[in-house]
Amino acid sequence: MKILVVEDEPKLASFIKKGLEEQSCEVDVAFDGQIGRAMAISKPFDVIILDVNLPKMNGFDVVHSLRQQQVKTPVLMLTAMGSVDDKLTGFDAGADDYLVKPFEFRELMARLKALHKRGSDSGPQANVLKIADLELDLNEKVARRAGKRIELTAKEFGLLEYLMRNRGRVVSRIDIAEKVWDIHFDTGTNVIDVYVNFLRKKIDKDFPTRLIHTVIGMGYMLKEE
Repeated sequence: MKILVVEDEPKLASFIKKGLEEQSCEVDVAFDGQIGRAMAISKPFDVIILDVNLPKMNGFDVVHSLRQQQVKTPVLMLTAMGSVDDKLTGFDAGADDYLVKPFEFRELMARLKALHKRGSDSGPQANVLKIADLELDLNEKVARRAGKRIELTAKEFGLLEYLMRNRGRVVSRIDIAEKVWDIHFDTGTNVIDVYVNFLRKKIDKDFPTRLIHTVIGMGYMLKEE
């Protein structure tokens, strides 16, 4: 199993990581909610172990945000907050299971295996990013706006995916160059601006609402007006 552990207590995170690796799992660790959310969106995992009381973004908000982004990865909430109300809040947010600290590692492992099996048995999941009436199907590599299919080149698709994964956040030309083109940004080139304009003509031109916005002097942002 590939597992993401989002836990802000270094000793506990290390204990979980070591135990899982001894069970032949691949483990990534994040120490705050924002980083954990970003990792869960950008990389495929079989199961996510998620604490509730996290810096920057609590676990309930993280799992709720992941479900809004159509991330279907099973989530096990791992926390000292063990009241019925806490559990109901976690399940309402989109969690799949809830384990209260302190716990036995054997029980954690058993629950992870059950979640992994349940996720595997459910078949392939839709992997679609959405904002307003724009959808990006990451499985079919297809973009649609208001139900209309939009033909994109590979680079345009990669650029749109990066903007959608960072919706509501300004991304600089340097960010785009490094994350989409995998190059160091050359301040003497306008290749990023050219491709953003290509994308605008396909995504925004024939529709009443603009989604791609320029933030002067800083970069670009995908958001609903």
